[in-house]
Amino acid sequence: MTQTPGQARPMDGTALARRLTDETAAAAADLHRRTGTAPCLATVLVGDDPASATYVRMKRTRCAQAGIRSRHTALPAGTGTARLVDTVAELSADPTVHGILLQHPVGPHADERAAFEAIAPAKDVDGVTTHSFAATAFGLPGFTSCTPGGIVRLLDEYRVDLRGKHAVVVGRSAILGRPAGMLLLARDATVTYCHSRTADLPAFLREADVLIAAVGKPELIRGDHLKPGAVVIDAGYHPGGVGDVHHASARERAALITPVPGGVGPMTIAVLLAQTVEAARQQLGVA
Repeated sequence: MTQTPGQARPMDGTALARRLTDETAAAAADLHRRTGTAPCLATVLVGDDPASATYVRMKRTRCAQAGIRSRHTALPAGTGTARLVDTVAELSADPTVHGILLQHPVGPHADERAAFEAIAPAKDVDGVTTHSFAATAFGLPGFTSCTPGGIVRLLDEYRVDLRGKHAVVVGRSAILGRPAGMLLLARDATVTYCHSRTADLPAFLREADVLIAAVGKPELIRGDHLKPGAVVIDAGYHPGGVGDVHHASARERAALITPVPGGVGPMTIAVLLAQTVEAARQQLGVA
């Protein structure tokens, strides 16, 4: 579609996620009928951080709605690397588990990256291992990080043609900013990464046809930073229901924008569920 500036059209992630989850539920039911096995997602939570606990509960609720079994492991705060890695490795070796979600952060006592790498690639439905990132970067089979995967589905839903467009990704985390840029590059966008050390960030933002805001600072990006007619994907979420973009001003300049909440967040969970069913299908050898 052609983007024009004005009152930005919201990109409804809630509606798209609902449709994707309905498709996932149908696929899970079909797999269960054909094999007698329901897809299973194992969740691992370290400590009692309220936000993390809420996220895990939400994901388990959505699993139940989609016909996916969930199996939860709660570890105490202070869990060290060895115990966490052993827990994840046991789940990786368990044939009744098809996908693994390690909720992060895991606390200061454990090496989060080591724990992520204990997830078998075939069960990395959250797309957090180096194997999954390499597959994304090289266009090979594998599971993508869920938030970037959800972002691309939203762009497709709103018919945003990325070919030749300048996409700016603000943020370089291993499970959001970096893989998002790789997915956009695979769609023939020209990708610029910006981050906390970028000099004159607004200058880059004003050149962005597509902006992915994943910087983790509330309302850092304002409307006067944007190119008229830009597509704005706000992947931030902060207390009070605000994102990384100042929406009141951005809506006056952008053509499309994801709301917060109701944009990227629902798509992240929907992709997680879809990848869990796909992982189960592959592990069960169902065509």
